[in-house]
Amino acid sequence: MALRTTITERQRRLGSELRKLREQAGLTVSDSAASIGMGRVHLTHVEAGRTAISTERLHGLCASYGCTSSTYVDALVCLSEAKGKGWWSPYKGKLPTAALDLAEMEASSEDLRSYESLFIPGLFQTEDYTRSVFQASDTVATTEGVDTSVRFRMQRQALLTREDSPKVHAVIHEAALHVRFGGTNVMRRQLLHLVELADLPNVTIQVLPFTAKAVSALNTPFCLLTSHSGALETVQLDHPEQSLYLHAPDAVARYRRQFERLRTNALPPVNARATPVSHDSRDSLGLIQYVLYTL
Repeated sequence: MALRTTITERQRRLGSELRKLREQAGLTVSDSAASIGMGRVHLTHVEAGRTAISTERLHGLCASYGCTSSTYVDALVCLSEAKGKGWWSPYKGKLPTAALDLAEMEASSEDLRSYESLFIPGLFQTEDYTRSVFQASDTVATTEGVDTSVRFRMQRQALLTREDSPKVHAVIHEAALHVRFGGTNVMRRQLLHLVELADLPNVTIQVLPFTAKAVSALNTPFCLLTSHSGALETVQLDHPEQSLYLHAPDAVARYRRQFERLRTNALPPVNARATPVSHDSRDSLGLIQYVLYTL
């Protein structure tokens, strides 16, 4: 039984879900493994994401754990049978594993909700803005590395306009509109690009103003991804060294509530088709236009 040397977030998630089901059922690793004709050590490796499990045995485990949700079981089967290959595959060995994990998760997502405090979200960045962000970062040390990272981020954005594109709802703190990555001209094009993207039917963009009550710009940026018909939810948190993924129900619920607070306190979404006359109150488009005027 060959063990994986690199474990992806998808593989780690499958193992975590199976371990959670087993613990909820009150079964030991030995008893669970015996129920499907598998060795205890083998199942331990499966739960750690270090090795695969057949679809037949996966169904057997779910049955022994008393899992009756067909949607959830189907989601686990998808995690197990996925090959992990996609447009991001050529970047293996060139970019951190966390970047590839995020691309794979986005590819299967149906709903993305994110909050950013000091940056424009990566899915909304222009090429020049992205380049300036990486050039100012300590995480990419070479020109070739910057070029690769920029190209990768631009390819990620294809999911916004694909045939089965997910719903994307982003809350961006006003501070991110003022941090001038790349200078004035780059920021002007970036803000205009935000307005253009907001016209997509699956994209919602709101700005959280400095004046928002009981909300701080220091809130941790995060992305809440929902996939497999809502059966799986993951919170992704960026970190300079390694991204953090949370999927415990209480953690997901906490960030879901946090996003609702941010969304509620943010200005109404950008609506590029609204006429100036209809702007009788503050909204996200008006604030973006104001920042553009002051650049």
